[in-house]
Amino acid sequence: MTLFSSRKRNDILEKLKGETLDVLVIGGGITGAGISLDAATRGLKTGLVEMQDFAAGTSSRSTKLVHGGLRYLKQFEVKMVAEVGKERAIVYENGPHVTTPEWMLLPFYKGSTLGPFTSNIGLRVYDFLAGVKKDERRLMFKPEEVMQREPLLRKDNLRGAGFYVEYKTDDARLTIEVLKKAVEHGVHAVNYARANELLYDESNKVCGVIIEDAISGEKHEIRAKKIINACGPWVDQVREMDGSNYGKTLHLTKGVHLVFKQDVFPLQQAIYFDAPDGRMIFAIPRDDKTYVGTTDTTYDGDIANPVMTEKDRDYLLNAIHYMFPTLELTAEHIDSSWAGLRPLIAEESAASPSEISRKDEIFISDTGLLSMAGGKLTGYRKMAEQAVDTIADQLKAEKGILYSKSETKQLPISGGAVGGSQGFKKYKDQKIKEGIRLGMDSEKAAQIVQRYGSNTAIVFGIFQAIKDEANKEMIDPYVLTELNYAIDYELAYKPADFFIRRTGALFFDIDWVKKHQQQVIDYMAKTLKWTNKQKEDYSAELTQLMHEAVTPIK
Repeated sequence: MTLFSSRKRNDILEKLKGETLDVLVIGGGITGAGISLDAATRGLKTGLVEMQDFAAGTSSRSTKLVHGGLRYLKQFEVKMVAEVGKERAIVYENGPHVTTPEWMLLPFYKGSTLGPFTSNIGLRVYDFLAGVKKDERRLMFKPEEVMQREPLLRKDNLRGAGFYVEYKTDDARLTIEVLKKAVEHGVHAVNYARANELLYDESNKVCGVIIEDAISGEKHEIRAKKIINACGPWVDQVREMDGSNYGKTLHLTKGVHLVFKQDVFPLQQAIYFDAPDGRMIFAIPRDDKTYVGTTDTTYDGDIANPVMTEKDRDYLLNAIHYMFPTLELTAEHIDSSWAGLRPLIAEESAASPSEISRKDEIFISDTGLLSMAGGKLTGYRKMAEQAVDTIADQLKAEKGILYSKSETKQLPISGGAVGGSQGFKKYKDQKIKEGIRLGMDSEKAAQIVQRYGSNTAIVFGIFQAIKDEANKEMIDPYVLTELNYAIDYELAYKPADFFIRRTGALFFDIDWVKKHQQQVIDYMAKTLKWTNKQKEDYSAELTQLMHEAVTPIK
């Protein structure tokens, strides 16, 4: 039986070190999660270790779009547009509860780099290359219709707009759902387990790692035939550990997003627009919030903790003022923010961070360490397939073992077994009605179905089971329901895991975090038997993250 409960964390560690694995993945972001799922579905005994929480790095700090690759068309990366366009459709169909279509306005103005003619041709080429579905192909609007769809836009010199579909996602939940599916297929995955040292056999081939459990402080040895470094921004650190950090290296860039309440930024329609310096910016409505991003600046600070600076904040506020001149937004209106890093492969020819390619690449060292570098959220499944193909070919050559081809193209992720995007609509209606029959508020029921998809039945079961406990513990029953699910089915161990990666609340509902943080901390402390120091440390961590979300550094 596979486990993914924080109450059974030690059992997962025992299973990880109990036998020699075929593959050990270092890194629990979307890339590592995708690799572990692909490997497990082909029959490889697979483990995964993550030094922070799953998706704590780049995979919870993106623009939260499964891009179709329109921006790559400007750089003439035709093959990439075609590939990510097709992958986007696969990601959507395999997990329609965490990915949804979002129509995007692309306004163009007199004197801007985009115009009606070039945009029309570009979007038409994009539709063709990306294999866009008929009902999602681009439309072109005249200025009158543009202003009708989004009255906040700058009116002067407006020449029209393109209208095309992007796909909105919750990046952290997408990662968690992929990883849960991997666990269903036998992967042993654990967070807060840092790979401190690589182990080598007599032929100087990498054959394992020594991890340190950040919860207990204990060290464990894990053996595997193949080690895959999927550490995102930390890829070069692991290569350094291996003595193989030469040749191509990473170039890290930082992206910052600002979140506003809808009553101060009442955006009706997602917009993709030119900032004054020519950089493209997204403004996207999400529930009762609007978020705007992103910046793109070279980064050389603390990889584990990128934060918004005053310069980042002011750049985005200026971009908002430029495109939405009737809004008088100031720093005080910012509800929350996040900063994330892009682990790009360094290119000497790139004039600016925005021009560095988002391509992925596999590095294989003399010791056999396989490092997956670069890449995009949208392409995670294809990247995983390439990495596991490489490992499978090596095992075939070295040991004569044959493994099947990748099976993930039509494999629903956890929560995704709802009959695809069409089936999900019917499923959602049925489950909302069921939730109402259980005494749920219709809005809360809808939120649960959208967040957990085909796992909703489990969440509803918890809701029924904890009603008395919620009264006794004086915790909102909806909060306690999701918290118990996160602990028992998603390996949430710290408050930040729950409030950021499992619910996204710190970014999109910080008031909800403030309201429930103490009850959640008290309940987790009791349930997971934290020491007083752990409770103090984890509480301080959440407080600091909440502070950083609203307070930029100079």
